[in-house]
Amino acid sequence: MQQPSYWRRSGTLVLIALCLLLAGCSSALMDPKGVVGETQRSLILSSFGLMLIVVIPVIVMTIVFGWYYRRSNTMAEYLPDWAHSNWIEGIVWLVPVVIVAILGVITWKSSHDLDPHRALESDTPELEIQVVALDWKWLFIYPEQGIATVNEVAFPVDTPVRFRVSSGSVMNSFFIPRLGSQIYAMAGMDNDVYLEANEIGTYSGRSTNYSGAGFSGMIFDAHATSDEDFDAWVEEVRQSPQTLTYPEGYSQLAERSSFNPVEYFASVTPEFYERLVSSFRTGSDPETDTQDAPRAPAIDSNEAYQTTDNQASGEAEEGQPVSNEAGE
Repeated sequence: MQQPSYWRRSGTLVLIALCLLLAGCSSALMDPKGVVGETQRSLILSSFGLMLIVVIPVIVMTIVFGWYYRRSNTMAEYLPDWAHSNWIEGIVWLVPVVIVAILGVITWKSSHDLDPHRALESDTPELEIQVVALDWKWLFIYPEQGIATVNEVAFPVDTPVRFRVSSGSVMNSFFIPRLGSQIYAMAGMDNDVYLEANEIGTYSGRSTNYSGAGFSGMIFDAHATSDEDFDAWVEEVRQSPQTLTYPEGYSQLAERSSFNPVEYFASVTPEFYERLVSSFRTGSDPETDTQDAPRAPAIDSNEAYQTTDNQASGEAEEGQPVSNEAGE
């Protein structure tokens, strides 16, 4: 009799210890500091609450039925020939169908509202930051300010930021959890995501797509600051003795390294980002690329999606089979 009691107490202590450990974990997704992140949290909580309408009654009824119809309860009615109930059938089908329908409407609407390529509504002009994923570091280019940084990005609070995202190597994923959506970074593709911080602070950013041995060191800090502090930060970067040129400086920066320290570049070659993205379309070597070399235009993600949809729609109207080249 003592052994079951021992295991019961041990199991209780282990469960309590696990709960305490989980209490120490942070959840960036559930503590957003941006407009997009707050909308995503609302979607998660709404979906979770709707699903609990099914989950909680099932758990409660399992416990109640098991207790009430236990062998020692002589008051429970025993019906060995019972097999069907229209009332129960209606409940177990109608409730889930209604919940799925509501979830479908919410998901459809939020999927369009949270489209990462959709510009955020704001009275403040948006700031463009170009992002390049390298092995294993992040390069941030500010075309309007003419500066660049490595593993550190800053922007004013309450200002929509358009991150144009590409890769100088393998596929990665750009993600600042407290601000919102992640977006894939692919060589030759000019992708974008709109984010906006509504609270001053420093937020951790990372890649969420495994890209090799140095993947764990592919992290950066995102600073949401006041307008004055952002201007001061830009001036600090401009005081750096380093400059970033294309292709010479880029070739050195692109060498593999992990857990890179923050670097500032006081100036950057004009159209650095566009030339890098286009180099993957033409197959040109960054070490021999020149400003006058012919380059194919970078593929914009929005234009690519629209073109594919239009082509598919046109071919379908003509009665021709839809090409699958875009999917390949």
